[in-house]
Amino acid sequence: MKPIYFSLLALLILLGCKPKDGSPTGASSPPPIPSPTAEGPTLVEARKDFKTKIVRHDKNKEPLPQPPKKLFQLVRYDAPPGKLAAYLTPDPNDGKKHPAIIWITGGDCNSIGECWEEANPKDDQSAGQYRKAGIIMMFPSLRGGNDNPGVKESFLGEVDDILAAADYLAKQKYVDPTRIYLGGHSTGGTMVLITSECTDRFRAVFSFGPANDVAGYPPEFITFDTSNPKEGRLRSPGYWLSSIKSPTFVMEGVQGNIDSLKAMTKASTNANVHFLPVKGASHFSILAPVNKLIAEKILRDDGATCNLAITEAELNKLFGR
Repeated sequence: MKPIYFSLLALLILLGCKPKDGSPTGASSPPPIPSPTAEGPTLVEARKDFKTKIVRHDKNKEPLPQPPKKLFQLVRYDAPPGKLAAYLTPDPNDGKKHPAIIWITGGDCNSIGECWEEANPKDDQSAGQYRKAGIIMMFPSLRGGNDNPGVKESFLGEVDDILAAADYLAKQKYVDPTRIYLGGHSTGGTMVLITSECTDRFRAVFSFGPANDVAGYPPEFITFDTSNPKEGRLRSPGYWLSSIKSPTFVMEGVQGNIDSLKAMTKASTNANVHFLPVKGASHFSILAPVNKLIAEKILRDDGATCNLAITEAELNKLFGR
């Protein structure tokens, strides 16, 4: 697998999210976010008919490792650029429909790697807690990643790829289409947060350590024309928090990219978004215990609508605070 953050977020990018290919994690000191305007356009409306200018045609071209057959199957799902690769939990063959989560990794979040490998609990970017709890997992690669068609668009067209992955997942006979969740860490956290601002497709969304503004990312993560401010704005979650309709939980350790979380907390008036700083946790150590807690909550979230809640107090308790 692989991973990414600057200032604190450039350092985290350079250390970060490294399930296997060792790429970085995030962004730097966050630019200020203007006060939200409820009367303004939604992100979907703002993106409509927008033509991005990609100035660096970046493709990974790394082949996908074959996963252990008992844990994952390698599948291809239909998306706007063509057939994209993903790892998917195989059918348990128990005749039941299970909750499922799509997970977007950090670093080069367009690509996927060995997400099944055991990891240090203090830096476990595998999200394996969901799989071990019996939740169906899908790790989609996105345009321009691995051996996929298309080029990386840095948080723009990738939203459509994630939605296409959700459509594919919902059609699996062993998946409950009403209980599909979305989660991600670091660069993946930014990706799932911007996706939550574009759709109410997911029952709940879990974003770990996202950047509020993609202007903080290093050049290797940016493929669009930065001379046009609109390009970056349409990719930056901090400007569009009022567009979120699904329950969305944004979490970060206070030793991590906490400035971005604070900036978004201050800017947001949307009751659907919950900002949760976690004491005693870093950008990486937050993952294993909190994902385990969320997995337990997903298994209990079996009503007609989402009744899942997460509090700051219970997250701090996981770290003895």
